[in-house]
Amino acid sequence: MKWRTCVSGAILSVCLAVTAYGKLTRAEHWSEKRLKHKHKLLTSERLKRAAGLADIDLFKQELKPFLKVRVSGTPANVEVQEHIKSRMSDLGWQVEEDSFVDTTPYEDKNFNNIIATYNPQARRRLVLACHFDSKYFPKAHFIAATDSAVPCAMMIHLADSLKELLKKGSGDGAKDISLQLIFFDGEEAFKHWTSTDSIYGARHLAAKLENTKFPAESSDNFNTNELHRMDVMVLLDLIGAPNPKFHSWFQNTQKLFERLSRIESDLMKEGQIPTHDPYFSKTPLSYNAGIEDDHIPFLRKNVPILHLICYPFPSVWHKPSDDESALDYTTIDNLNKILQVFVIQYLHLKP
Repeated sequence: MKWRTCVSGAILSVCLAVTAYGKLTRAEHWSEKRLKHKHKLLTSERLKRAAGLADIDLFKQELKPFLKVRVSGTPANVEVQEHIKSRMSDLGWQVEEDSFVDTTPYEDKNFNNIIATYNPQARRRLVLACHFDSKYFPKAHFIAATDSAVPCAMMIHLADSLKELLKKGSGDGAKDISLQLIFFDGEEAFKHWTSTDSIYGARHLAAKLENTKFPAESSDNFNTNELHRMDVMVLLDLIGAPNPKFHSWFQNTQKLFERLSRIESDLMKEGQIPTHDPYFSKTPLSYNAGIEDDHIPFLRKNVPILHLICYPFPSVWHKPSDDESALDYTTIDNLNKILQVFVIQYLHLKP
């Protein structure tokens, strides 16, 4: 990822395609729903049960397969891919791959994004995403624990922790929304961050989804595609070090960010996480600022983005010291609980 000072397209653009008779199109209908979607708040007792689903010991087991050098195009990277696919398949999710070859500063390399979807028949998706590759350093053994082994493990742990709730479903108006996890390959630049040497997987997948019509059998002219199915993409990055600070980067997902902040406060109030300085900043940064990361190709195609990246970056960023010793498991456990409650509330699940 790279700091940048100007982001265009941060405000959600709602499709206003209307027929000559004034009827709403399918794309507008979905946009209306995602804009109006409400979290279903939990009672104190249900909040405690939801928080209790996270298990830091199980999380550590999920993390182990990622604590290795996993540069895109290498056998170790493929091993991580196979682990993700196997784990998500075992949990009963539909697993798809987006494989392609792209040119890098060194040579053409193979990349492979992994997309896991629970209940793929649902029209709308709450998307959680992260990258699983590690940055290439010719003379360093770079594990990239925060960048982004921990987010990968958080997402798989969430899928495991919520498996029984997902089976039961919401039983109400949120039944047409499901959960999708995207594991991007090739986020890191091989040499220097440029528009062509970075976010290889995200650029490829965003273009592919934009060019994939949905519904596939539709004969209308409304030009809806797979990106219309994303209520929001929650991108996790640089997570796991102590005392993180997250910020709201985009006005159209400000309320979702505030929901995370409220969940953090509620969990502390109920004694489900230790009292600490808030992770989620109450003051948004400038909406004209941002950090270049895997969300950018989706942001430019008007997918709402909630970017959960620690800023300032952890002190171990892009250093050999970004290994397991850099992690604070109390912080990770707190964030697991916050994220899992967020998903439960968004999908109207019933712990």
